[in-house]
Amino acid sequence: MTNDNVCILLPVLNEEATIGQVIRDFRSEGFDNILVMDGNSKDSTRQIAEAEGARVVVQTGKGKGQAIKQAFELISEDYVVMADGDGTNLARDVHAILGPVLDGRADHVMGDRMANFERGAFTRLNLIGNKIINKMFGMAYGVWLNDILTGYRAFNQKAIKSFNLKKSGFEVESEITIESVKNDLKILEVPTTYLARHSGGATKLNPLQDGFRIGSTIYKMAKLHNPMFYFGIIGGAFIASGLVVGTYVVIQWIQGVTRIPLSIFTTLLIIAGFQMFVFGMLSDLVVSLHRENMRMLRNMSEDKKD
Repeated sequence: MTNDNVCILLPVLNEEATIGQVIRDFRSEGFDNILVMDGNSKDSTRQIAEAEGARVVVQTGKGKGQAIKQAFELISEDYVVMADGDGTNLARDVHAILGPVLDGRADHVMGDRMANFERGAFTRLNLIGNKIINKMFGMAYGVWLNDILTGYRAFNQKAIKSFNLKKSGFEVESEITIESVKNDLKILEVPTTYLARHSGGATKLNPLQDGFRIGSTIYKMAKLHNPMFYFGIIGGAFIASGLVVGTYVVIQWIQGVTRIPLSIFTTLLIIAGFQMFVFGMLSDLVVSLHRENMRMLRNMSEDKKD
């Protein structure tokens, strides 16, 4: 296999300050097959990328997620490396990321930015949010990773064809990771270096808004993978609310005020909470059986191919 069978995917939006150097850096590492997915940039990103010899495609929709989904439909090469076009990824790390996919150790490799990041690459809010999201992902999917939001990844075609991507924004990184877990792909993290953004490029990420969307994606998609986590949170919220209201009712009773409607409401909240836990356990059993059946079918299919 040569590097011609590897496509370097760069989703970009207004990255004229860095895209040229990023393309040159990947070329210097031996990769000439570079696809730039442009999100309708208003600057000269496309012109610079084309001048550097990259294939440039303007995405039909909006958002990084839509760009990646469209790119996956266009790419026919056996292997894909996805990187950011803002110059925060080191091109020389491509060999560490791509290696495990090429030798069959992994279907999907993720570059762990937490292993080595330049001062100023992350704000304190970004670091805290990243840790919370990674912990939440681990609790929801039982796979503990250091950096599920990394944009530096490598895939084989097996992985790409298994993805059913629906998110259009920055949630796509977490969605790709979730899809990999759901489809029993071999996932591997490798340490990479993460650089501070170029002074000429502004970040498109809104830490609070996009962080909420990413957390919401992890939670909602857990419904079909880990129902106990999904319904357990709902049940816990019901019970906690019941205890708060119940505490108020008890205080009122001590003061000689009877709160019959609130007493009934408290009871209903707590009962509903326990029902959510029971429903979560039953759903978890069904999902576990389904997952095991699907795993058996996949193994049978692979055995037939062999």
